[in-house]
Amino acid sequence: MGVDPAIRLLCDLVAVDSVNPSLVTGAAGEAALADLIASTLRTAGLEVAVTEVAPGRPNVVGVLDGRKPGRTLMLCGHMDTVGVEGMDSPFDPVNRSGRVYGRGAQDMKGGLAAALDAVSRIARNGGLHAGRVVVAAVCDEEHASLGADALVREHHADGAVVTEPTDLALATGHKGFEWVEVETRGRAAHGSRPADGRDAILRMGRVLGQLEAVDTRLQRRVPHPLLGTASLHASSIVGGREPSVYPDSCRLRFERRTLIGEPTNVGLTEVQGVLHELRAEDPEFEADARPLFSRPPYEGLRDDPVSRSLAQVLRSRGLEPGPVGMSFWTDAAILGQAGIPSVVFGPRGAGLHSRDEYVDIESVLVCRDALIQLVSAYC
Repeated sequence: MGVDPAIRLLCDLVAVDSVNPSLVTGAAGEAALADLIASTLRTAGLEVAVTEVAPGRPNVVGVLDGRKPGRTLMLCGHMDTVGVEGMDSPFDPVNRSGRVYGRGAQDMKGGLAAALDAVSRIARNGGLHAGRVVVAAVCDEEHASLGADALVREHHADGAVVTEPTDLALATGHKGFEWVEVETRGRAAHGSRPADGRDAILRMGRVLGQLEAVDTRLQRRVPHPLLGTASLHASSIVGGREPSVYPDSCRLRFERRTLIGEPTNVGLTEVQGVLHELRAEDPEFEADARPLFSRPPYEGLRDDPVSRSLAQVLRSRGLEPGPVGMSFWTDAAILGQAGIPSVVFGPRGAGLHSRDEYVDIESVLVCRDALIQLVSAYC
């Protein structure tokens, strides 16, 4: 028995380097993968448009029209991956023990392959009875979601499925995030002259201790029924010059994971409160904070037609109809803000952003078949 076309496609997708250049300087980006996806959809008979969102950073959108009027369903996935540091053969897909290993296999080329093969099969097996399917492969989700922002300016749908990995669960919401930078300032001096120097790194230590307390309080709160608790973690820190020089600057970047109902700048407000307290304790303490980037959390309606239809499909297959929430952010928030009710549904796997990333093969096929069933029911 041969390899299923969806798994062959998945391996082809993994074999193409599509590391996000906004995360890794000089990385390949999505252009080569976009060419492969566009060719796949054109071969299946879809109308395909490739649009450059930024230099060398395209979106691919394929459209399949039905024979009668009906709803429009969008299937959306991102092409970019995080970096590959520490991986031996990140773009050499390995099929082993019912899994495909490689960078992007779970996040999210498994879900992308399921969506692409679902629409291709519909097109090749009599086409779409009614409505329209828009399958979108977008760039830059792992950084600033330039692709999804561009997508919703050009395309609309009555509902959407973002095929991020959910372990075959129906997710109707996910957390948001906020990135903040903090700088503490000191005074450079020779290491032998403590009266002259002010240590910016030790001062950042005070900030870190207070932020850890903030995170502890957040995770002790009553959890959101779908999304759990908010959280905060230090992402990166840099400061100092030489061993015998008092550091005059230290910069910290942290991430605040956010919940429905929290202000968009909640992390910035929390750290500004910390800095205010530290200044009150020590008049020589100097620091400030600034926002870097944020994306909101998302929560869709359980009784929206796309959510209801997918729940019925999952129930018919003996799968839990949900709904659940996801801890990670997805482009569903952007689609939802643009007035496209969206859910998240994708295959099983493990190793998100790690050295040993894989997707479960059988779940990719189940996802593909469930999407085919959903298209028929919804459109």
